[in-house]
Amino acid sequence: MAEAFPGIGKIQYEGPKSKNQLAFKHYNPEQKVAGKTMAEHLRFSVAYWHSFRNGCADPFGGPTRRMPWDDGSDTVKNAQNRVKAAFEFFEKLGAGFYCFHDRDVAPEGATLAESNKNLDEVVKVMSDEQARSGVKLLWGTACLFANPRYMHGAATSCNADAFAYAGAQVAKALEATKALGGEGYVFWGGREGYKSLLNTDLRRELANMARFLHMAVDYKRHIGFKGQFYIEPKPKEPTKHQYDFDVGNVHGFLRANGLIEHFKVNVEANHATLAGHSFHHEVALAAALDILGSIDANRGDLLLGWDTDQFPTDLYDTTFAMLEILGMGGFTTGGLNFDAHVARESFEPVDLFYAHIGGMDAFARGLKIAAQIKKDGAMERFIKERYASYDTGIGARIESGTATFQDLSAYMLEKGEAAPNASGRVEMLENMLNEYI
Repeated sequence: MAEAFPGIGKIQYEGPKSKNQLAFKHYNPEQKVAGKTMAEHLRFSVAYWHSFRNGCADPFGGPTRRMPWDDGSDTVKNAQNRVKAAFEFFEKLGAGFYCFHDRDVAPEGATLAESNKNLDEVVKVMSDEQARSGVKLLWGTACLFANPRYMHGAATSCNADAFAYAGAQVAKALEATKALGGEGYVFWGGREGYKSLLNTDLRRELANMARFLHMAVDYKRHIGFKGQFYIEPKPKEPTKHQYDFDVGNVHGFLRANGLIEHFKVNVEANHATLAGHSFHHEVALAAALDILGSIDANRGDLLLGWDTDQFPTDLYDTTFAMLEILGMGGFTTGGLNFDAHVARESFEPVDLFYAHIGGMDAFARGLKIAAQIKKDGAMERFIKERYASYDTGIGARIESGTATFQDLSAYMLEKGEAAPNASGRVEMLENMLNEYI
């Protein structure tokens, strides 16, 4: 097979002064930051679906991208050729990981058996390419939203056959992920929600979704898959309301259904904004709840109310994310997956490199900034001092769980009034942050 990206060699680190747009200015994979190399900290992954399956159509026009490695046919042979083009890209970019949906990599057949056979044939090539290149699978997943059978959802469908088909599809996708040495598996409920409550039994759908996830846990154990399970929160689009709305919602659902020990979250930046949150909020909340597992690194356009899946370029976003990741000790099985596609106007193959290089540099800068903030410690000291009243006296009793309302009443009756509050110094902290950036 001819090169998919002829004339483009391995992307190198050339430093901040370089004017070469096919070079990293800040991402130096071997450079050590806070005790680890950048590659170890950032664990960059390429999203197979956006990079090699998304033609960049939109509601107002057809696809525009030129993908010369793809002959346009829905055949296993074309799918296998596409895998080789993808791994050429991974290697030239220097990404250590990739992610995929089952239907991204292999065509869907007329029956489940045919679809499974197609996937097996393509997985053979993926396995060979992994062994040849050293690129690893960060996580796999199943596409439970595109086929018309899932028009009412998959695990929450009103059609038991759709539920059953989804279970069989996930079982096969888990087997493929295990065969490829995947470090995790993501559940994204693309249509697990409702358009109208007039035709929806909420209690039943939520119970069935929990049953589905328990079945997945059982099957994971059955096949000996050791990877981490993730749920990816998203509030809407295409449904009016999705059951995995945001990090807080997912955490409550997992706890209510006895699943908390089996799942973490894969936080996507663009989904956070669709839920009315900042990316920083969702990452920070997941870390605080000890369920932050992985990140889909992208951004949305705040002037548009839909999932634009743009590449990350905002240094505040990348810095905030890396502060939380460093704070929890770094990734274990997760990483930074570029769940993003090039703009519809950026249709040439080389644009895929420009997009990923920019995202990788943005997160490399975020890592360096976050590491310096943590090393200096000034912002952490401010937060610690702000909550110092809980380190001794009545505050320590509150946090230890030994204080009662009777104790609080006696304490305040004797004291008479609460101690005056200290300033939150919001503007000062923002100024300090800008000094680092």
